[in-house]
Amino acid sequence: MDRRSLLGMVGGLATAGSLGIAFPAAAAETKADSPYSIRSLGNPNAPVTVYEYFSLNCPHCAEFATHALPKVIESYVKPGKVYYVFKDFPLNEDALWAAQIARALPAKAYYPFISELFRTQDEWAYAPGLKTPKDYQNALFRYAALAGMDRTTFDAAIANKKLRAFVLNELNDAEKTYKVNSTPTFIINGRKREGAVSFDTFSSWLKAA
Repeated sequence: MDRRSLLGMVGGLATAGSLGIAFPAAAAETKADSPYSIRSLGNPNAPVTVYEYFSLNCPHCAEFATHALPKVIESYVKPGKVYYVFKDFPLNEDALWAAQIARALPAKAYYPFISELFRTQDEWAYAPGLKTPKDYQNALFRYAALAGMDRTTFDAAIANKKLRAFVLNELNDAEKTYKVNSTPTFIINGRKREGAVSFDTFSSWLKAA
């Protein structure tokens, strides 16, 4: 999916069991739980490092996340062959809110949460009844609540200008450093690859790294 314009979003910011998924129990906050820490899976010392630039409301990202990524995790991440790093590249305002909420959760809840957002994307990003910003936020809160977030924390995360700037800076850095302009985009040991490809194709990319 091509990036939609984010003009107007950065004004005033520094550029510096019902849904079938189990979220980890809340734990004491650690440094890793900072909204600004890396969100990743696997061993940082693995021979291959993958950066995935994605938008939570991108259908192509959802396709990859629900069909190929679980196999990548089982075949490459868990055995220690790949270190997988998630990078925000929100395509519009509701994707930016979703990224902020995901980062405001404990680090261990991050991957289960974004996986669920991808699985239910049609319900919180594209449902016909979603018209206003509040509609989108209320739809997102349903999933945040299942992950253990209360409404006060949710609203604070949405309003957090520092977190908003952090996410947008990640997007800006991707554009400048890797010329990212669509999602999903993967940087595999420094090499840029694009598209919601099959597991077999992604596996061939990893083997060529």
